[in-house]
Amino acid sequence: MKRIGLVVALMLFAATAIAGDIVYISNQAGGVSRIDPATLTTLDSIDMADSAPRGLAVTPDGKFLLTANQKTGDVAVINTQSLKVVRRIAIGKNPEFMRILSDGSKAFVTYEPGSSGGPPGGKDGKSDHDDDDVTPAHVAVIDLHTWTVVTSIVCAPETEGIEFSADNRQLIVSNEGDDTLTVYSIADGKLLKTVDLRTWGHRPRGIKRSPDGKHYVVTLENSNALLILDTDFQVLKSVPTGAGPYGVGFDRARKRIVIAASRGGRLQVFDAETYAPLADIAIGKRCWHFTFTPDERRILVACGTSNDVEVIDAASYQLIRTMSGFTKPWGIVTWPKANGSLETKTAP
Repeated sequence: MKRIGLVVALMLFAATAIAGDIVYISNQAGGVSRIDPATLTTLDSIDMADSAPRGLAVTPDGKFLLTANQKTGDVAVINTQSLKVVRRIAIGKNPEFMRILSDGSKAFVTYEPGSSGGPPGGKDGKSDHDDDDVTPAHVAVIDLHTWTVVTSIVCAPETEGIEFSADNRQLIVSNEGDDTLTVYSIADGKLLKTVDLRTWGHRPRGIKRSPDGKHYVVTLENSNALLILDTDFQVLKSVPTGAGPYGVGFDRARKRIVIAASRGGRLQVFDAETYAPLADIAIGKRCWHFTFTPDERRILVACGTSNDVEVIDAASYQLIRTMSGFTKPWGIVTWPKANGSLETKTAP
């Protein structure tokens, strides 16, 4: 009986360890790294060297991690307990950005049939694309109950960021190639609106809905600006940023907006009401995406060409640690979910 009790205790301990906070990082020249955000140590890596994972997302129940894979043109579904790839879903050429609806029903993955999908940084380190192709990009819609692609929405050239309306009825896509946002019905994929941003700047990349659902923010990579839009997608304000802004996200309380100004090597923090600058932190090279830790005590930034993850105190904005050993890190998310440039968590 004592031995049985010991076995049960060990099993419970293992389950608790598995259930702990985890940070997942996609390495475009490697696999998926897992970090313990409490100890700031790398736990292990999921081997996907043949795939070049970029976008990634965790299902709402935490059971699966999905990665959008450039080399293999598919989405890998990874069991978060076994850390094994349990299925592959064919998408198309150059999958990149991915989001999952909050109800866990569907995943949306951008891919670019006309792009050659150059190395991270592209020409002059200015973009991940090396050819400014005018071929329309697509968003594949995956049913997460059947694990099948149910439709593919034809978008504008060079789709980049994806966001959802607060009621999960609309899909909003930022399009670098023609300086637009396009809005689609999630129910049937119908184009509802095209928003021309050329008056305000060029190459929209990151897009995020505010936690209260009243605004959207969009980064303009080639114009060093952050746009504030209302729910009708009217531009309310343009805020200057550092060079080459891409990833953008709010904290949970909607008090702060965080921006990864990649070309400038800065992580910037703005007041979410007044848009006044609060912090400007030096980081590494080609840092596109970031996440708060689940407790919002730290911000972790994936830096693709300095091959590291920068850890920043979310209160003092001081750099705590630079974690090395990554291979062109692209995206970064957590479990339990936390706010960042690839994810949104509005509940406490």
